[in-house]
Amino acid sequence: LGPRPALLFKRHGVFRSLDWSTYRRLADRLAAALIALRVEPGDCVALFSPNSVHWLVFDHGTLSAAAVTVPLHASLTAPQAAFQIRHSGAVVVWVAGREQAEKLAAVSDSLPELRAVVTGHRDFPDSWFRCPVHTFDELVHRGRVVLDRQPRLVEEREASIGSETLATIIYTSGTTGEPKGVMLTHGNLLSNAVATASIAGLSGEDLLLSWLPYSHIYARTVDHYLTTCVGMTVALAEGVDTVVSDARIVRPTWLTAVPRFYEKLWSAVEELEPSARGRTLRRLLGGRIRQLTSGGAPLPRYVAEGFQAAGIPLLEGYGLTESSPVIAFNSPDACRVGTVGRPLPGVEVRIAEDGEILVRGPNVMRGYWKNPAATAEALADGWLHTGDVGELDADGFLTITDRKKDLIVTSSGKNVAPAMLERLLTADPWIDQAVVYGDGRSFLTALIVPDWNAVMQELQVAEKPDPDELGVVRDRRVVDALQRRVEDRMQSVSRPERVRRIAVLAEPFSVDRDEVTPTLKLRRRHIFQRYQEVLRELYAMPPDSRQQGNSVE
Repeated sequence: LGPRPALLFKRHGVFRSLDWSTYRRLADRLAAALIALRVEPGDCVALFSPNSVHWLVFDHGTLSAAAVTVPLHASLTAPQAAFQIRHSGAVVVWVAGREQAEKLAAVSDSLPELRAVVTGHRDFPDSWFRCPVHTFDELVHRGRVVLDRQPRLVEEREASIGSETLATIIYTSGTTGEPKGVMLTHGNLLSNAVATASIAGLSGEDLLLSWLPYSHIYARTVDHYLTTCVGMTVALAEGVDTVVSDARIVRPTWLTAVPRFYEKLWSAVEELEPSARGRTLRRLLGGRIRQLTSGGAPLPRYVAEGFQAAGIPLLEGYGLTESSPVIAFNSPDACRVGTVGRPLPGVEVRIAEDGEILVRGPNVMRGYWKNPAATAEALADGWLHTGDVGELDADGFLTITDRKKDLIVTSSGKNVAPAMLERLLTADPWIDQAVVYGDGRSFLTALIVPDWNAVMQELQVAEKPDPDELGVVRDRRVVDALQRRVEDRMQSVSRPERVRRIAVLAEPFSVDRDEVTPTLKLRRRHIFQRYQEVLRELYAMPPDSRQQGNSVE
């Protein structure tokens, strides 16, 4: 591939190019520098940063050093990041700059195994950390010096890597809220990238505009590893807010995104005449787009049908972090709207007696890091138990019909464990019960049952406010006070996990109404069905509205 462009990235507002030869040379030097820092095969290196060229180089370099990449979402709070770094035993952490460095510094005393911090910009004092601090450029220079003396150092380290060699540990929230580290091998990742590429209809002439976080397995495999396998150019958008403006500049032929992005695009053209929708969508996406890919959350059928009718293939797929991630995918040659496509070549899917989707193949994880019990449960009988319920039609297309587990997947693809948030909320003395909602939505909401004795005493009122017909309390004084307490409770979690709007209920959830089991476990589906109009109200309010006080912004 040599001088052909591998990456396009913005610097000072202008897209620059990095060719394949330079890309490989930087990754090799980074790998050599990590080896010089005594990073051994199997050691963990954490990446705590937003997307960047440095992130991609660091990932490739870490893998070439036979080390294990641990990607952390840039939005994690300091305690959340500390848990993942400490639990994985990471010995080196990459931070882009001051924001993530400041979080890391706040918990550095709890990270005794950390040997080095690497940053893109030295815009914070080295005294923040007890271990040495290096810049990316310093490491690349050090790697060049090492390779001048030992030119085959990285090649020899790479020779030790096999398909079963651990490549990455990716932490994902379980239904209990306890983060679990998904162990994926080089064989898992490579097989999934190659299999997806084989049916995606892509070539080295294509150009992908990439903006999803590389800390998420979807973008990591599809935008990063697949494109490397194919040898195509990847343009890094500055963020979700610049995707459309960046598309006009780089004119991509392919884009990967989550349903929320496509919902917004469709809303921009939905009121146009049908003949104008396709032209407008193509113009918004740069004029050369051939296909779009959706994953990470369920794609609304009306959006998929709208894009198809406009002449732009919008191909939905399905996967999990535990499956590297792609399990099934609608290809350009075999697309059925309303399904998530057929299983990838080499991937087996069967439906259990209770309807659960089971998966087996080279893409399935080794297990959960330091969690043999969870591994045994997830990989029972040699199949990955997805926790999702689905159907396979006569032609092999898979449809997701439900979710066995309680994990919420927002429309932006963020996985959120509601039980963890609910425990956080009910730890407040004013809150007796809480149910978090938001599957397929752009943000989280909650139904709150207060401890009325505590509320009435604090607010100095003699009686509980009257509810409406559904049992929702509209008293602004009560709701606003609870909103403030919810906001306080949410400060300990990342922004995508925060409950933003609430509805206050007058009465506890009841066994008689089938809202809880006899052992007082929440029956979420029954609760959401009963309060569906209330929940719909929370999402229908304008962004700045505090209608009846039922919003937490």
